Amino acid sequence: MWKYGSQWEEELLLLKAIIDKTELTETIKWGGTVYVYDKKNVVGIGGFKDYFALWFFNGVFLKDEKKKLINAQEEVTKSLRQWRFASKDEINEKVILEYIKEAIENEKQGKVIKPSKKEAIVSELLNKEMTQNPALKEAFEKFSPYKQYEFLEYIETAKQEKTKISRIEKVLPMILANVGLNDKYR
Repeated sequence: MWKYGSQWEEELLLLKAIIDKTELTETIKWGGTVYVYDKKNVVGIGGFKDYFALWFFNGVFLKDEKKKLINAQEEVTKSLRQWRFASKDEINEKVILEYIKEAIENEKQGKVIKPSKKEAIVSELLNKEMTQNPALKEAFEKFSPYKQYEFLEYIETAKQEKTKISRIEKVLPMILANVGLNDKYR
């Protein structure tokens, strides 16, 4: 369980008992309790330092007529919405079940926000290297578009030309050895 889960143990058990009245299945993901419908994340619960919360993975689609939901990270979080509680007295089973049932219904209807397409990145410096070195071009093209994007993003997010050049020098042997930029973390 989470760092602050034990301080809200009774409250989280109460939320679990409410969620157990729905058709959701309990599972553990990212070290926390998540409830799924047809393998899709619907609701999560957890304890934090100053509150315990229920969050809806596609909460952006909920009507939220009672104004309970917040976006914990404006500009970052697209669809997740949190319902925070400071005490057990704030738990209203009837209202919570209404929200969860609406979330399940939205899941059944397949309501999701499609991730926005990343813009293509062009690296003139890397293209120049590949023109001069056909083996490099061939090796680069063996990577998935995702891994190609990681290399291009790594090179092109440098502000100065000399940094871009040093980054290219760093990734050339990796590309030729068919090693992705973040493979060591995968």
